[in-house]
Formats: sequence, C-alpha cells, structure tokens
Amino acid sequence: MGSAADLLLGVGETGVNSVYYCTSSMLGALYSNCHTGVTGVGTLAGDTVGVVGDAVDNAWWVTKFFGGRLWEHSECYVGTVATEMGDQAMAVGGGFGKLTWRSGNGVFNVFRLGGGFVMGIMDMLIADVSFKEMAALYVSPHPDDFRSLLALLAAEFCPTSRPRTITEDPPASLNARSRPTLVLGAGEGDSVLSGASAVAWYLASQGKKAGVDTKQQSLVWQWLSFADNELTPVSCAVVFPLMGVIAVDKKLQHSSRAELLRVLKVLNQALEPRTFLVGESVTLADMAVATAVLLPFKYVLEPSDRKVLNNVTRRTLLHRRRTLLPMLKLLMPVPAAESADATGPPKTEAQLKKEAKKKEKMEKFQQKKDVEAKKKTLPPTEKKAKPEKKELGVITYSAPTPPGEKKDVVSPLPDAYSPQYVEAAWYSWWEKQGFFKPEYGRKSISEENPRGVFMMCIPPPNVTGSLHLGHALTNAIQDSLTRWHRMRGETTLWNPGCDHAGIATQVVVEKKLKRERGLSRHDLGRENFIQEIWKWKNEKGDRIYHQLKKLGSTLDWDRACFTMDTKLSYAVQEAFIRLHEEGVIYRSKRLVNWSCSLNSAISDIEVDKKELTGRTLLPVPGYTEKVEFGVLVSFAYKVDGSDEEVIVATTRIETMLGDSAVAVHPTDPRYQHLKGKMVLHPFCDRKMPIVFDDFVDISFGTGAVKITPAHDHNDYEVGERHNLAFINILDENGLLINVPPPFLGMKRFEARKSVLQALKDRGQFKEIKDNPMVVPVCSRSKDIVEPLLKPQWYVNCKEMGKEAADAVREGRLKIIPDHHLKTWFNWLDNIRDWCISRQLWWGHRIPAYFVTVNDPSVKPGEDMDGHYWVSGRSEEEARNVAAKRFNVSADKIALRQDEDVLDTWFSSGIFPFSIFGWPNESQDLDVFYPGTLLETGHDILFFWVARMVMMGLKLTGKLPFKEVYLHAVVRDAHGRKMSKSLGNVIDPLDVITGISLEGLHAQLTDSNLEPVEVEKAKQGQKSDYPNGIPECGTDALRFALCAYTGQGRDINLDVNRILGYRHFCNKLWNAVKFAMRSLGDNFVPSEKAQLCGEESVSDRWILSRLSAAVGLCDAGFKSYDFPGITTAIYNFWLYELCDVYLESLKPVFSKAEEDEASQRRALVSRQSLYTCLEVGLRLLSPLMPFVTEELYQRLPRRRPQSDPPSISVTSYPETEEFCWQSDEVDRNMEFVMTVIKTIRSLRSDYNLNKTRADCYLECTDSATASLVQQYSLQIQTLSHSQAIIPLTANQPVPEGCAVAIASDRCTVNLMLKGLIDSEKEVAKLMTKKGDLEKQMEKLREKMAKSDYKEKVPTKVQEQDAEKLRQSQTELEKVTEAVDNFRKMLQPSP
Repeated sequence: MGSAADLLLGVGETGVNSVYYCTSSMLGALYSNCHTGVTGVGTLAGDTVGVVGDAVDNAWWVTKFFGGRLWEHSECYVGTVATEMGDQAMAVGGGFGKLTWRSGNGVFNVFRLGGGFVMGIMDMLIADVSFKEMAALYVSPHPDDFRSLLALLAAEFCPTSRPRTITEDPPASLNARSRPTLVLGAGEGDSVLSGASAVAWYLASQGKKAGVDTKQQSLVWQWLSFADNELTPVSCAVVFPLMGVIAVDKKLQHSSRAELLRVLKVLNQALEPRTFLVGESVTLADMAVATAVLLPFKYVLEPSDRKVLNNVTRRTLLHRRRTLLPMLKLLMPVPAAESADATGPPKTEAQLKKEAKKKEKMEKFQQKKDVEAKKKTLPPTEKKAKPEKKELGVITYSAPTPPGEKKDVVSPLPDAYSPQYVEAAWYSWWEKQGFFKPEYGRKSISEENPRGVFMMCIPPPNVTGSLHLGHALTNAIQDSLTRWHRMRGETTLWNPGCDHAGIATQVVVEKKLKRERGLSRHDLGRENFIQEIWKWKNEKGDRIYHQLKKLGSTLDWDRACFTMDTKLSYAVQEAFIRLHEEGVIYRSKRLVNWSCSLNSAISDIEVDKKELTGRTLLPVPGYTEKVEFGVLVSFAYKVDGSDEEVIVATTRIETMLGDSAVAVHPTDPRYQHLKGKMVLHPFCDRKMPIVFDDFVDISFGTGAVKITPAHDHNDYEVGERHNLAFINILDENGLLINVPPPFLGMKRFEARKSVLQALKDRGQFKEIKDNPMVVPVCSRSKDIVEPLLKPQWYVNCKEMGKEAADAVREGRLKIIPDHHLKTWFNWLDNIRDWCISRQLWWGHRIPAYFVTVNDPSVKPGEDMDGHYWVSGRSEEEARNVAAKRFNVSADKIALRQDEDVLDTWFSSGIFPFSIFGWPNESQDLDVFYPGTLLETGHDILFFWVARMVMMGLKLTGKLPFKEVYLHAVVRDAHGRKMSKSLGNVIDPLDVITGISLEGLHAQLTDSNLEPVEVEKAKQGQKSDYPNGIPECGTDALRFALCAYTGQGRDINLDVNRILGYRHFCNKLWNAVKFAMRSLGDNFVPSEKAQLCGEESVSDRWILSRLSAAVGLCDAGFKSYDFPGITTAIYNFWLYELCDVYLESLKPVFSKAEEDEASQRRALVSRQSLYTCLEVGLRLLSPLMPFVTEELYQRLPRRRPQSDPPSISVTSYPETEEFCWQSDEVDRNMEFVMTVIKTIRSLRSDYNLNKTRADCYLECTDSATASLVQQYSLQIQTLSHSQAIIPLTANQPVPEGCAVAIASDRCTVNLMLKGLIDSEKEVAKLMTKKGDLEKQMEKLREKMAKSDYKEKVPTKVQEQDAEKLRQSQTELEKVTEAVDNFRKMLQPSP
C-alpha cells in the first residue's frame, strides 16, 4: 500500500495543478475577449475529445472491477465541470492560440484529475490481473492515429507475447467508447480498459517500462502528463487543419506553430544531457513523447526547425534506429478481415487533387508513348552520328612559366573550366609586378592621391598550424574590398601579420614534445623551450602565408609582421612602460579565470560556457572517472550558541571548506533574529558571521547563501563589502590547501565526494537535486576553470572605455552593422579592468621588476605593493629608476623580473600602429595611420576591436581606423563554431583542391587531438563528407563565402553550395569562349564604351541590365552588402547575359553576311557583347580574381598601348560611365520574357521539344501588338517558334491552337493542329475556368463584407480590385479558348 499511497499523493498533486491550470487559463481567456471564438472553441473541443473518451472509458473499467459508486460520483463531477468549462469557452469565444491551448489544457487536466485516481487504483490492481488472460487490443487502422501507436508500442515490450491486434471497432457489448481498447479475459465478464494512457500504462507496467521504482514511476507519469497536456493539444492544433480535420484559421495556425516550437524546445533542452527521458533504457515516457511529436515532424516542421531541435531529431526519440522509430513503422497492423477491394478512410480534397494530377501525367506519358510508336511505323531515316561525350577530368597548366613570369595566354583555352589550370602562375606574376604594393603606379606613397588612401591591417591569425574556413571568410571579404579600392585608383595597403598566440602555441609545442620526446617544458627549461617554439614557428608559419596566397590575398608581403618580431616586441614593451608609469597599469590580487592544467590565467574568450540542464557527468583532465556537475547540494550550518541551523545550497560543495560567511537579505523576516550571530564550520573551529546583503535573492531556496570570497566572483564582492576573510583553498594545480585533514592535499573533485560524505556522516546534509547551470571550460585544455585569487597586472579601463564609447556616440568611429552598437556600448559602459598577466613562457615577458633594497633604512616590500615594482626597457634602466625612487645607490638595488608574460591581446591591441614602427616616426606611420577600415568577425568585438580603439586613443591620441565592419561567424553544417579541438576545422586548401575522406581522417591523426576526440571527429567527417570534399577552386570558395555573409550573425557553411559556384565558373568560362568565337579574330573594340544609337532592342536591354549591375555592385561595396554584390553579378552573367542575350544573338551572327544591313547589325551587337564581357569581368574581378584574369587576358584591348597589364589594376566600372539603365526597356523585356516563358511552357506540355510551331500572340491593344512585333525576333529565337504573328483584338485566331494566357495583355495561341487531343485540351481549360471562378468568388465574398472598406488598407483594396480585374480578363479568355477548341471538335462541313 506504500507505493499506492505515494502514487495517489502524486496524482492528487497533479489534480491540484490541473485545477490551477484550468482556472488560470479560463480567466485569461475571459480577460482577453478575443475575436476568434468559433475557431477557438473548435480547437478546444478537438483537443479534448480524446481526453473525454479516455476518462469515461477508465471510469467504466474501474466500475466493472469494483461495482462501487465512488467513481460514478467522480465521473458526474468531471462531466459537470467539463460542461461548465465548455459553456464558458463558448461564451467567451476562445483566445489567441496560446490561451486557447491553455484553456484546452485546463479542461484536459480536470479530466486527468479523475483519470489520475483511476491510474492509482489501476496500478494496485495490475499485479492481480494475469497478463496471459489478455484477449485482444483494438486499435485504429489510420497510420497517423498516435494514440493507437502508443498502445502498440507499449504492447511491443510485453514479456510473454503481444496481445492479438484488431483494427475494427470494439463489439458494442463491451461498451468501449474509443480505441485503443484492451480486453482482458475470455468470458462474458471480460475486463475492458479503454483510452491510450490507461492501455499504455497497463501494458508498459507488464513490460517493466513504467519505471523500476517509485521515483522512476513518478517521472514517467510526469512525462506522460507532459505529452498529454503540452505536446498533444498543440500538435493537434497545428496538424489537424493541414489534414483537413478542422477548419483552417491562419491566425491561430501561426500562434499554434510558435507554441509548438516552444514546447519542443523545452523537450530538446531536457534531452541534451541524456539519451532516455527516464533511466537508462526506453520507458513509457519515451514512447508517449515520441508518438505525440510524430505528426508535427511528419507534416509541419521544416529542416531548419529540425536542426534547431537537434536533440529531439537526431539523438533521441525520432531517429533511434534500434528503438522506437522502426516499431512505429512496422507496428501498424493490417485488418485480418480486410478484403482485397476494401477501402480505407475517406480521401481528403488534397489527396484527390494529387491523384487527378498523377492521372493526368500518366495520360500525357501514354500519349507520348503512342506518338513514339507511330514514329516507329514510319520508314527509317538516316541519323547523323553524335560525337561521343568525353569525360572531362582535371586539366592542368603545363606551359613552362618561371615563377613571377606572365602566364601563357596565347594558347587556346581548354574545353572546360578547371581550377588547377586557371589558378596556375597568376599569383606569382601579380606579386612580382608589385600590384599589391601601395607604391605601384606612383613615385612615393607620400604623393598626394586625389582618389584617397585605403589602409587595412589583417586580423593576425594564430601561428598554430593552419587556417580554417572562418579565416577564409575574413580574407575573402578583406581581399575583395582591397581589390575594389585598388581598382578605384586609391593608394591601397593591406598589411599582413601573424600572432604568436601565447597559450595555443605553448600547448601545441608542449604536446608535441611529450608525444615525440617524452619531455615537458620544465625538463628543457625556459630558454630551451622558447627555442623549440621558435623552431616550430619557422616550420609552420609559412603554411599560413601559403594558404593566404592560395586564397588570392593581395597582401603587401614585404610589410609582413610577427607579433614577437623585434620591432613589434619593442612597441609592446614601450606601451607597457608608458601605461605603468602613468598608473594605468597596476598590480592587484583578484580573482582570475584559472586553468589548473595550463597553470595559467586565461582570458574570457578562452572560456567556453557549457550549459547543463541537470545532472551531467563530464570528463576532466587528470581524472580517470567523469565528474558530476549540474546538481545543487543543500546542507546546514549550525548557529553558534543555539539549536538552530541555517540551510544553504551550492553547486561546488568542495568550496564550503573556504566559506567565511553566510549571507541573507536585509529584509528577510526569517533571519532578522540572527543579526550579529555566527554559524559554525563543521570541519574546523571557524566561526562565520551571518551578513545582510542586498545581492541575496530572497525568493531563491532558503534565502541564505554561503559566501566563499576567494573562489566566486559574486562572493568576492560581498567579501569586499563586509571585510570578510579571503580563504584560498586551491593551489595552482587544483590541490586543496589551507583546509583541515583529511581534505588537505586532495584533488579538488575528489574532495567534492569526500566533503559530501563527511556532511552526511555529521547529519548536516539535507538534499541533492538537479540544477541547470553553466560550467566554465577552458577551450585549450578542456579543464574546468576555477576562479582563483592571484596577484596579476591589470589595465585600468574606465577612462579608456569611456573614450572608445564616446568615439562611436559622436560619429567619429562607425560600426557596421549597427545592431552591434548595443553590445559595444553595454560592454564599454560597464567595462572591468583588464587582467594582462599570463603564467606562460611563450610571449612578451612583462618588463616589470620587483625591487629589493639592500639598505636597513628601507623596509622590505611585499609582492602586492606597487611601490616596490618598477618597469624599464632594460634591467639597467629599471635599476636606475628603483635607485631614484628609494633614494639609494644603484648597487644596493636587487631586481627580480616578473616571470609572467603579457596577454596576447595586449600586443594585438597595438597592432595597427606597432606594425609601422611606433613609437618611432616613419613614413608608413605618417601615411597609413590611422587606417581606413577594420574588418573582422563579431565574436572578437571586445577582445580585439575595443582594445585596439582604447589603446590607439591612449597611446597615439588617434583612432586606429574610421570604420569597423563585422562579418558573421562561420560554423559547420551543424551550427558548431569551427574549432581545432572539435576536429571540425576544414582547411580552405582542401575545399580548393579537393580531398578524400581518408585524407581528412589522416589530418586528424596527425593533429594534437586526444584519441577519443579523433574518433569522434572521424565519425563527424564520415557523416558530413562521405565521399570527401570535391575540388571547388579558389574563386568558387571566395564567391560563396561573400554570398554567405547575408545569413546574419552566424553562417552554417555547406560545401555543396561552394561546389555550385564552381559550376557557375564553368558557365562563365563557356559563355566567354562562345562570345570570343562570335567576335572573331579580327574584332577591334571601340576606344570607349558608349552607345552608337543603332543598338537593337536586345542590345539596348543587355546594356541597361549591365548598367544596373554596375550600380548594384558600386552600392554594395560602399555599404558592405556582399550578398547584394554576388547576387547582382550572378544574375547578370547567368540569367541575363547567358540565358537571354547570347541566345538572342545567334540568328544575328548567323545572318551577318546576308546583306550590308545585317553586317552593320552584327557589328553593333559585337560591340555591345564585348562591352558586357569586359565590364562584367571587371565587376567580378575583386571576388573571383583568377578566372577573371584568365579570361580578361584573352580579350582584345580598347587601347592596347595604354591599358593596364592586369585586370587587378584596371579601373572598376562606375555608374558615371555606365549610365544606360532604362526602366522602360527593362519593363518591355520583362513582358517579352513572360510571353517567351508561356510559349516554352506550352511546348513542354505538348512535348514539342524539336518541332517548331507557329505562334499567334493575341494582343488586347495595338501598343502591345506593336511591342510584340518589335521583339518578334527575340521571341521567335528564345521560344524556338517557327513564326511569331501578333494579332489585334479584331483579328481571328486560326483553329487548332493550344491556348495559354501570358498576361492580361497577351494570350499565346500555339498552332498544334494535328498534334494534340482537342478533347483533353478542353478538359484542361474547364479545370482552369473552375479554379478562376472559385478564386473570383472568394475575392467577391471578401470585398462584399460590411467592414471591408473600413478595416482593409487602401493598398490591399486596390490589389484585390486588380486581381479581380485580371481574373475576369483571364476567365473571358479561357471561355473563348474553350469555345475555340469545341469548334475544332465539330466535324468540318
């Protein structure tokens, strides 16, 4: 009875909650007074139908067991409440989508109150009912009936055999009101159990899938309630309208979908740390949730939604191959008595339409087969032999070309585009010619340039091996901008550099030493270890620069810098000394992010915040077993001098050894009597005060908080305010210090277990429960980061931060996009001082010295006393400074230089001016500082961008740049940030040249990843790139990355999209080859691109589109709209030049020699074509430098003697020169293309792929007829028609035409006499006529509503009127076309 009592208690609690939900939801619905009453009530009723059935069926089953009156009274009560609630809902009219569901849940839970008592009673009876007596399980045959699926799943786990499954309705004698129904026994007095929850609980209990103990059963019950109360109602609200079960309400549908995603996200979060919802195997909880979400996943959720819900989609219920999904697919039974001609449930209108379309397609196919059969009966004709298609492989450039010499551009172009051929030899020639240097084309960089100066420094990549696609994005954008500014004629410098990456590099080399020689850095000593790093840098540094060159980056390599070079190291030293002497840099002992594995403080950017939803075991370096996180431990402190105790809670129980106080809120009435009292530490004689502080959340837990000032950032501030003891209990290796035995010397997480056990032994442990939390993890070592008190050097950022924020507020510095401004101001306005000490050997050693004075008149100093620290450019200078400060001779001064190095971001912060030799004067510093632009990812806005602004203003008095453009962060296909430690980093060179799956695996094997991480990464690669990565080429990669920048804050990169742009390169290649053949060997372009006045309508149109593309590209580069640039160029080349203009030129060039007029027409078109090619390549050059250079070099020059030698230094097209855009021409061609597409569609419908037919274009007015006549050649060519005959309204259309309406101005009549089935054509038109009439009827009904004029915006009213007018016109034409075809069917007289 104990377990029964517990269960009844839980059910009672559920009941109370249900009443609460019911009441609150209905009050909310009443208050909202919504206007969607009918739909709301319909949804409410739909959601509760199944629940009512379940509750009543459960009542029936229990009544048969007991024959008592208790349940009858309950049933009566439930029914009364349901009736009242339904009446209220109908009166109010529902609410918005969410209130409607909550109202539905309220009613639902009232039923569950009664049903829950049934479950409790049923649970006690389960043991007494023999499973072997089970006779039958009645379920629905519908594949989408999730309630029946739940019962079937539960039955699958029964220990002996599954019940016999029947898909018919239960016999009337059983009084079973719904399916699923389970019949127990074989006699007249069979026991009947109905309803999904009741049946599933019974079956799951038999199969031990309802929980192994009381706690698990309670959890399973909670998840079953979650599925019933949260998932099922909202799933039905979203899916049922789509399935035609209930009427569609768009407003409700939209809000329903939002609520569904919210509920699924709750489930997704709950599943993150675990595989199963309850316990370590499948339970009824998993089954209930899986079946509840089946319909949304089948009918509603898009792939993008599923990516967000990755835990639900991939890790758990829906895709677990060996658990639920196969069962869901296999378990739906086939009725035993079903005959061969039995019919299923009635088909929806959508299904019928789909079948009708399928039937129509089959008829077309059969008609085509009949035509082909007829052709076979005709005498055979001789066919021309087709040339055999050759499989094009990789084409390489083989002409002997010494490095730096110009590539051979005389030999014919290969048949197809090949990245290896195109990208060969160009970069070394560009570099040798000096195109990348600001000095190119001018005598001196100091020379005045009216076009201006453009300077940008590269965000220096870490010298840790190689770049990834995130770096490739940065460089693609930066190089495109640099090339654009250079082509505009500006004095352009893009300065390269490389960062020494203190922690990352030291970790890499330490691992390498350990792996190859079994040595640690301490075995070598500091100097030797640093030499090892320099050796490694010299081996690996060139790889980064090689990658940048392979990407086509036009960096001035003669100005390349490394942050540990002498020039930059001197600048770092100077910056520290100046700031230290001014007091901006000071020494202090504060909490830092400490990595015990690295024995160093780390910056915030090197701390990953791992979110946990509850108890989770995580691996920690140095521990063989995983460590528990995500739990909250409660324990009691005894109040000194009384029997009272104060209960506190913590997620890091081991830190209680360093507690020095307990804090409560000043207004908390529970603790007012404890003012001035102390609590006793259980493991030592420490007495700790109870302090009153506003930071305590009075509503959280007991309202009392333990205070550990030395190991928590919030507690640190409390300790400062109340002058508490700061007790450090951890050393640098994570071992416990300053604690009593037996904890002294323990590892921190071993002490966690020991402290917990000791509290239990003393009786002061209270409870432990799951707790969502964020765990700080070191991104380099994967160690858990500890807040630790350490003496460090800090930069006072208050004033510098204010200046940096004011620079943006005052408009002196512009940040793009502006949605980053809020983040910028929030960080700088609340900036904290910057810890710049790092306990490493690799980096800029801090030029600070601790002073010891060998003079009895000077007392010894302490480490924390800044008076005893001096800085200097050399030890001698520091000694002289110290001697002067303490007024002693230099020989009495002993110095000890700080062992620490500076944070890498310190040297990066002065990068924009240290690269030019600051603090020394230089020509470069004078010309190029301040710079023009800083382009980087938004993820380092604080760590680098803000610090450069602060340091630049402080040390030079100038902003380091005028604008900051922040691009998105590249993530992998799963949305994870690119990281070497995750093994998901893709080398840009692998995308450029291609790589096999085995090659990708080999890279992982050669990396510094742990074996477990390597295997995990291999599985990811196998999933993402089963066939490796295809060769895409540099141009395609650059273009794709620039196009991707429009995705927002993050980019989920898909390699297949890059491959798509490689195909675009091939299209470009073939178009230029065709155009060059059309131009001919003797073609000479005019000296200037201009209109001659004799251009055809096609010429005028393509030049208009070219001008539009020039304008879009110019605006795009100025506003950093890279997707706008790529779209404009892509559309021009692919959809306008290739698909339309080149095709329309074919008859012009083929008839060029017929007469003088044709020759002149062809000559004008050739000039227009050349202009498109030459300007189009220049537009594309900044983004695709290699293929544009290759093709541009093959074109003839307008002025061969004076034109620049390379497209990279040719002027970029500007709107002032290309100002030929015409809206009228564009509109006319848009109309013509609509006509052409209509003709093509008709030809396709009737399979006229090779046969040309006459086309009669019926125009509504003479202006349209004149326009059609003007463009008749283009229409004829592009639609593959025999002839184009425009007809006016009074001209009859010949019989035997297929009819299609191009627009309300033009109807296409395609002559098909003798080729088509007229009866079928009439049937098609009648269908269209019916659709038009329905559409018009809906519009008329909408416009006839009494409040239409008042509520509908004027613009929408105009659109509706126009739609109605156009539909009326189309209807008249369709009716006319039907009459025309019926005439064709009439026998000729």
